[in-house]
Amino acid sequence: MHRIVTGDEKWIFYDNSKKKKYYAKPGQSLPSTSTSTSRPNIHSSKIMLCIWWDQKDLVYYELLKSGDSITGDWYQLQLIRLSRALREKRPEYEQSYDKVILFHDNARPHIAKVVKKYLETEIMIEILLG
Repeated sequence: MHRIVTGDEKWIFYDNSKKKKYYAKPGQSLPSTSTSTSRPNIHSSKIMLCIWWDQKDLVYYELLKSGDSITGDWYQLQLIRLSRALREKRPEYEQSYDKVILFHDNARPHIAKVVKKYLETEIMIEILLG
């Protein structure tokens, strides 16, 4: 179990609305704001979080901009960066010749030919599809 690294992607919506600052003297009330609360804007900006972790901690993450999407080539590049992060954060795997078991789903970019080819040549990563 200690060798399993898993990852996933998630769109995160965010709204960087600015809040007004009010300064009040002791005993002075602040200006009242609208009593109704607006619903979150589902069409606000969004980024995609791509994250990998193991039983110890977070191993690697990336944030993709709203217009970007994950392709086989992009996912291969992320796996290369994940491999570098594993060498830095988990040197015990390389020293003991243990391979990391990469557990991810079978989304199209994850099973693309370029990704499969890279994983066949990568000496630190085995693959397990969930």
